[in-house]
Amino acid sequence: MKVIICGAGQVGWQIARHLSGERNDVTIVDSDAELVRRATDTLDVQGVAGFASYPDVLDRAGARDAEMIIAATHSDEVNMVTCQVAHSVFGINRKIARLRSQSYLTAIYSDLYRRDHMPIDVVISPEKEVAAAALQRLSAPAAFDTETFMDGMAHLIGIQIDEGCPVVNTPLRQLTDLFSTLRAVVVGVRREGTLFAPESNDQLFVGDACYVFSHRDDIPRTLEIFGKKTSKLERIVLVGGGNVGLAVAQNLESREKRVRTKMIEKNRAIAERAAEALERTIVLNGDGLDAALLAEAGISRADAMMAITDDDKTNMLACVRAKSEGCPYVIALINDPTLVPLMEPLGIDAYINPRSTTVSSILRHIRHGRVRSVYSIGDAEAEVIEAEVLSTSPIAGKRVSDIDFPEGALLGMVRKGDKVIRPLGDTRIEEGDVIAVFCLAKDVPQVEQLMQVSIDFF
Repeated sequence: MKVIICGAGQVGWQIARHLSGERNDVTIVDSDAELVRRATDTLDVQGVAGFASYPDVLDRAGARDAEMIIAATHSDEVNMVTCQVAHSVFGINRKIARLRSQSYLTAIYSDLYRRDHMPIDVVISPEKEVAAAALQRLSAPAAFDTETFMDGMAHLIGIQIDEGCPVVNTPLRQLTDLFSTLRAVVVGVRREGTLFAPESNDQLFVGDACYVFSHRDDIPRTLEIFGKKTSKLERIVLVGGGNVGLAVAQNLESREKRVRTKMIEKNRAIAERAAEALERTIVLNGDGLDAALLAEAGISRADAMMAITDDDKTNMLACVRAKSEGCPYVIALINDPTLVPLMEPLGIDAYINPRSTTVSSILRHIRHGRVRSVYSIGDAEAEVIEAEVLSTSPIAGKRVSDIDFPEGALLGMVRKGDKVIRPLGDTRIEEGDVIAVFCLAKDVPQVEQLMQVSIDFF
């Protein structure tokens, strides 16, 4: 597939990395020649330096025979015009745009993106994706990572293995025997910085970070088996009142069971805007690193604190300070993936990576086959792909034990009709089933082939 990616920043580069690694014909466009050079030097892609919205630049990028364009520059307007030019001048079939401004995302203006107006097939909002990820983290405070699949019936949860974990040094195959009714599968383990798909003889050790697929109803039991306590979050402090913080606070206010939320925002104008938009959330204007202000927000009595400003270091320090003041669970928004290894030493329980969430959202609309969801893990080290099994899929009609999954892939959950089950060796995968597969980045192309249909899907 020939794809043009406009924008060689973090998101564009990561998408290019994914697609070029899967033998797609990728051309990356950016007005910054240095960013284009970085992409062409490190990835198997072609590069064009220039403004993505200019027809002659897109022509040089090969727009006349491109099948998809992804507009992910830093400018909403450039992304929108790029899609318009791609449609009107070059007839590119599939157009994806990243839009940040909330005004462009308001539902009452959705007609703007009709094919006869501003022809954008898929609009990706990073801030909405990040807000959704933040709420996911709050839904499972004992986990450092979490994502839902199969219409919320299956969850992927990241669990840190501590000293008190009851299943330490236990071969994974024995977990099936010990907990025969538990609908949970360990699909990934990170040990000493390396992520891998475990085999049945592998054991979990203290310090490991494991990814577990669990049925929604079995999450409390799964966490208990791995030595984690589940707790309800009734008091939450948010540091950062921008679009992400506001979306999170509004969601918390809309819940039937009341969550007491307080927000700290340094910028006075943004704080005033948040205070006007929120009904029950107390908004404090000041620095989230100020111990006195944190005390006024009741940080010592809070069940969780989430730092979601646009500055990574502020978020990390706010979390450290909140921990020192007695807050048991802290979450930081981290844009720079090189800072992630510092999370554990600093005592930060969970983090949100905006790049990962945006990349996951875009990949969901790129994958071959009847892909329903894609979740990117770590620094694009692995993916979880949820897809419907079609009659043309090579795995249709086969038992799990007979499917030639690559070494770095594991089947997490299977949905048959309205039931989600833990797959066993004799489980037969049938047309219409929905499967969730964990796979390392290098094995994504092979997993895609197992679920692939014709290009007509696009």
